[in-house]
Amino acid sequence: MFKHKFLLFYLLPTIYYLLFLIGCATAPYIAPSKPQFTMPGIYHRVEKGQTLWRISKIYNVDLDEIARTNRIPDATSIEPGQLIFIPSAQKKQYLSKQTFAEGFSWPLKGRVITSFGQTFNDMINKGINMQRVRSEEVIASRSGKVTFYDSNFENFGKTIIIDHGDGFSTVYAKNSEVFVKIGDYVQRGTVIAKVGSSDRDKNTYLHFEIRKGHIPQNPYFYLP
Repeated sequence: MFKHKFLLFYLLPTIYYLLFLIGCATAPYIAPSKPQFTMPGIYHRVEKGQTLWRISKIYNVDLDEIARTNRIPDATSIEPGQLIFIPSAQKKQYLSKQTFAEGFSWPLKGRVITSFGQTFNDMINKGINMQRVRSEEVIASRSGKVTFYDSNFENFGKTIIIDHGDGFSTVYAKNSEVFVKIGDYVQRGTVIAKVGSSDRDKNTYLHFEIRKGHIPQNPYFYLP
């Protein structure tokens, strides 16, 4: 009897380990099913670095229509390999690089702390709030002309607006220092400010918006 208990005592850890390995065995990969649509159109597989805005340009289909058809939430970015249905499209338009409008870049090396559409300071966020990780330099997300600057704009402190000449503009708020003035033309990637805070909100972060006309857009649909 003692011998059986002795063997059981030493065999139990081995048994538990084998059971653990069985439980952790990798399950077979099941590819996500293709969403089905009855309307005319084609599917597009997202490539690395592509934005929803860039895809809408490829097929000449309105970005909002693509997002609405695929039920892509405002605070969600698209991922490489994701299948997106392009309504009313038949094939890609193979356009030259000159035909494409310049894309948008991230304005700050940091992390998003408040996404588009989330509530922040009892207000619906109309852009994204970014906290710096390394550099505090704010860059122009896209080339354009500085058309607005206010050193103390409401709750946003030092605020810059750049007009990109095609109906789009970008907003950079909560800066501690600003290096541009109204009338300046800046290239994408130019350092225009340093991230900071404001009199009403002492937290340090950049508030960034992309606007089409006067309507704020989801930056995730435009940023790579």
